[in-house]
Amino acid sequence: MQLYMRRLACILLVVICILPSRRAMAQSYYTMSEYGIAMGMSQYFGDLNNGYGFHTLNPAYGVYLRYHLNQFIAVKLVTNFTHVGYDDKYNTNPYEKERNLNFQSDIYEGILQAEFNFFRFATGDPEHRYTPYLTGGIGAFYYNPYTIYQGVQYDLRPLGTEGQNVGFNSRQYGSVSPCFPIGAGFKMWLFGGVNLSIEVADRLSTTSYLDDVNTTYVGIDKFKPNSIAAALQDRSLEVAGTTTALGRAGKQRGNTSRKDQYIVGLFSLSWHFKTYKCPQGLNDDLIRVRRR
Repeated sequence: MQLYMRRLACILLVVICILPSRRAMAQSYYTMSEYGIAMGMSQYFGDLNNGYGFHTLNPAYGVYLRYHLNQFIAVKLVTNFTHVGYDDKYNTNPYEKERNLNFQSDIYEGILQAEFNFFRFATGDPEHRYTPYLTGGIGAFYYNPYTIYQGVQYDLRPLGTEGQNVGFNSRQYGSVSPCFPIGAGFKMWLFGGVNLSIEVADRLSTTSYLDDVNTTYVGIDKFKPNSIAAALQDRSLEVAGTTTALGRAGKQRGNTSRKDQYIVGLFSLSWHFKTYKCPQGLNDDLIRVRRR
């Protein structure tokens, strides 16, 4: 009798796995892996944008792989491309306007994120079809600040505008920086295996040179006369009405008290492939019954 009941319980569990009930379909017909494409906007904040202005929003694009550990936690591997930049002409501070610096840079990032859902979320389950979530992670991004001078594009890092090539070695910086995204989002099951997500996450970096600006001027006398580096380390004389150069040695050029960052807002569509595996929870019940 006891053996019969165990077998009956096993049969019932198998039937539950097979029946296309709304609850079972959500877990048994879609994989835990999810593939997505994203599109949105980005904005840089840093030495040239201390006031958190949004004058230079740029398109952002990406792809990702999300894996659901359970209905509350997921991890996501992300790669994105965007463009950032800013110009002192957008600032209201008189000193920053006179400084007259600007930059642009392409950004290529790779990030590993975790997502923490506020509610249960399961693709295909009408009872758990949406949730807000928090996200955080770690990654790295490539950047290469440049500017346009007299109609020509110049990469700024090789020029050493803050004295990197004339003895100020501690100001050297590379082209890759770690970053730590932190933000929030909202995800929703649309139909079939397709989900919609909206996410805004700030990328906190470890560099102050995303914009090629950080500390003090070293003085024009440190640079080769009439060189591009000499012209771009202090652009205050390009401002109409300016007769005295701003960039005297030791005068503040950037803000050393904080690191640069950029924020990315993305809309994304993602999809699961179908699977006919029994839901994990029911598989666990089945294993426990078989062990009795």
